[in-house]
Parts: sequence; C-alpha cells; structure tokens
Amino acid sequence: MSKLSVIIVTKNEAHNIEDCLKSISFADEIVVFDSSSTDNTVEICKQYTPKVTVTPDWPGDGPQKNRALAQVSNDWILCLDADERVTPALALEIQSTIAQTSHAAFDIPYQSTYCGKAIRFGDWKGESHIRLFNRRLAKITPDIVHCHVQTQGSVGKLRASIIHHPFHHLGALLHKMNDYSTQSAKALLAKGRKASLMTAISHGLWSFFRGYLLKLGCLDGREGFLLAVSNAQGTYYRYLKLMYLCEKQQKGDL
Repeated sequence: MSKLSVIIVTKNEAHNIEDCLKSISFADEIVVFDSSSTDNTVEICKQYTPKVTVTPDWPGDGPQKNRALAQVSNDWILCLDADERVTPALALEIQSTIAQTSHAAFDIPYQSTYCGKAIRFGDWKGESHIRLFNRRLAKITPDIVHCHVQTQGSVGKLRASIIHHPFHHLGALLHKMNDYSTQSAKALLAKGRKASLMTAISHGLWSFFRGYLLKLGCLDGREGFLLAVSNAQGTYYRYLKLMYLCEKQQKGDL
C-alpha cells in the first residue's frame, strides 16, 4: 500500500498550524521545516511529528520546500501551507487515489476564504494547484515566490477541496501583501523585468477590473470588493517596488 508524506514550511504560524496538522492526521509522515519562528509554532508541531527542523534562514518558498522534500521517506507527497486544511472527504480521496493510479501528480481544487467569508467568484474562482505528487515523477520548482510542481507524467484532478484561510484579519492581509510584493519584485528583477510608475498603475487597475468585473467578484458582496482592492494593491506595490529596485540597480546600489 502506498504511503503518504506531508511537507509543511512555517514561520510564526502558531495561530494556524494546529488546525492544519489535525487535518492531516491520516498521513504516514509529516515533515516540517520552520524558519526560526519566534512564537510557539515549533512546540506545537513537535506535538504532532518528531520530524521538525528549524533553519536559521528563509531561502524562499521553493528552496525551503525542497529542503523538506529531501527529508521525506515516502514517494507520495502532499505539500501544504500552514493556512491550509485537508477536509475529511479529501483525506479519503487522497488515500484511495494513491493506492492505485498511473498519474504522476494531482491537481486539487481550493476553497479560499477572505476574512472569514468563503469566496466563490473573482480571481479565486476555480482556483486549484498541483499539491499531491509522486516525487519520483515530479519536482518542486526553486522559485523564491509561489513555487509550483513540475511533472514528468500525467496530472489527474481530485474532486474534494483544500480549505484555504489566507487572511484571518486585515492586519494579517496587510503584512502578507507587503511581504509578497517585496519578494515578487525581487523575483521579477532577477528575471530582468523592469517597471515604471505607469506600469504599476496600469497593472493595479487591470487587476481590480479583472477580478471585480470580468470574473464577477462583485457577486461576493463586500468581501468580493475588498479582495479585488487587495489584489490590485498587491499588484501595484509589486511593480512600484520593482521600479525602485531597477533604479537602485542602475545606480549600482544593489
């Protein structure tokens, strides 16, 4: 019978991690890599698995997840973030699927919430990610921000969803927006991308228009509007930060 390993990377996720760990109690192995949390994330994790490693640095999303991947014992891997939950239906589907399949990986649908409300439309409508994979036939990319799984074989699709709680409150949203826009700007700079003030403004406006109107985020009510604004702000600041990074690079300050 195929066994499952779950990998999770953390940093100051004490408010999230226990619910995540409880949802994967069915797994044969849980591997956690923590980036020197200053809260009690590590202590909570050690209550659920002996395989907890604390690193002194944060090398980025992909590099840290690949560190965790190198420590697993099984071929089938479920890659989760601390703010994600596996539903009972998904747990059963994963177990039955990996017992007999020819696919190299599986795409899993997401049900995300915004400050407590489930989002049905907008940029998060139809969201899914490849998170379940056979490590002999797939790998995690080394991207610093939003890494993904690349496969050498076919990709199936599961029916049950991962529940995603990215923002419990506005403070967390603002913190994550600032962090992600900074990391994304650095990643774009490394790829040779450039930006101006007009780039930032136009990308931000397009993000709002796409999410709120084209993808019907307006049907999610107040939270649909707030999500569209949040995504637009994140996009605007990403390119604004890239603009300043480009200027520093031209002056030789980087």
